[in-house]
Amino acid sequence: MIAITAALAAGSLTLTACGSRDDDGGSSNGDKTTVVIGVDAPLTGDLSALGLGIKNSADLAAKMANKKEYVKGVEFKIEALDDQAQPTVGQQNAVKFINNKDILGVVGPLNSSVSQQMQKPFNDAGLTQISPANTGTELTQGDGWKTGDSVRQFKTFFRTATTDEIQGAFAADYLYNQAKLKKVYLIDDQKTYGAGLAASFKANFTKFGGQIVGTDHVNPDDRDFNAVVAKIKKTGAQALYYGGEYPAAGPLSQQLKDSGQNIPLMGGDGIYSGEFPKLNKKAEGDLATSVGKPVEQLDSAKTFIKDYEAAGYEDAYEAYGGLTYDATWSIIEAVKLAVEGNDGKVPSDGRKAVLDAMAKVKFDGVTGTISYDEFGDTTNHTMTAYKVKSNAWAPEFSGEPKLG
Repeated sequence: MIAITAALAAGSLTLTACGSRDDDGGSSNGDKTTVVIGVDAPLTGDLSALGLGIKNSADLAAKMANKKEYVKGVEFKIEALDDQAQPTVGQQNAVKFINNKDILGVVGPLNSSVSQQMQKPFNDAGLTQISPANTGTELTQGDGWKTGDSVRQFKTFFRTATTDEIQGAFAADYLYNQAKLKKVYLIDDQKTYGAGLAASFKANFTKFGGQIVGTDHVNPDDRDFNAVVAKIKKTGAQALYYGGEYPAAGPLSQQLKDSGQNIPLMGGDGIYSGEFPKLNKKAEGDLATSVGKPVEQLDSAKTFIKDYEAAGYEDAYEAYGGLTYDATWSIIEAVKLAVEGNDGKVPSDGRKAVLDAMAKVKFDGVTGTISYDEFGDTTNHTMTAYKVKSNAWAPEFSGEPKLG
């Protein structure tokens, strides 16, 4: 999906008298070359909790790389821009990133619909993009993935989040085979992420033998769902699956329960946020899936969690913190390979060198082993199902999906 600083401004990097452009692919500042990593996420608005987690986690990766002097002679900086979860704003941000020649890679965005407007400009500019949250399968594999004819869309696009094809299958498997719920009402918010996730869930749930007892679409900006809730009540649904994000999912779930229907709402990583229970006084028992194992359960994430807390960020790292750190570190690893292959200096065509190095990137990250397949997708397909218990998300089960 969807689904994430102190001390760093979001505006363009300004070169002052103490730093100047050099012949390498960055700016010279004393004995180090500055390499900037762009970050695009919703930093304001309904989805800002996830976006700020993305921004902070990317910032932390840059800080840790600098502290360790991980790439000799290079200092990393973050330039974060707010896309407001709006595709047109994301496209404008892409142009700003492209025009800043110090930027050798971009992390983000949160929303697949925003990414659709950013991918081609980045591809045309040869600027590497890695999303920690985009799950729309077509972003990497095209619409042909539905018929087994996947074709890579953009050579510059990568992601640490797995696809909706996998997430929808995992949710269907969990709901049918583990929760033993056979009748589901299906709703999506008509956005790229929500519609794709709902379609994948439906295809797999029906293959398992589950019954979709009704379908509907809602406007993600709506907060009154009583009309659709009344429809659900007549179907005998045992659960509601929602393809969308937490700002609408919270009130939808509460209105469902208020109508007397004590059935769970289930969604994807777009609702897996600490904000969801805050928007829903009757969230107990609701379900969500998210990419990877809970970072709190991973030995590989202990240092990340400790460093994040020590950095003093005001906002939580949220659902995409670990995935963002790994996405940012992927760019850092690619810069390292590019520098080592160019006599210890950032190449003059740094963007091309970073993109070329991405095929070789493999490391042990916060969320597990990080590498990318022929489509730019993560090779890690582990998912986790969560349930709201005592007003907070608690992990229920982790694994890879069984396809229906």
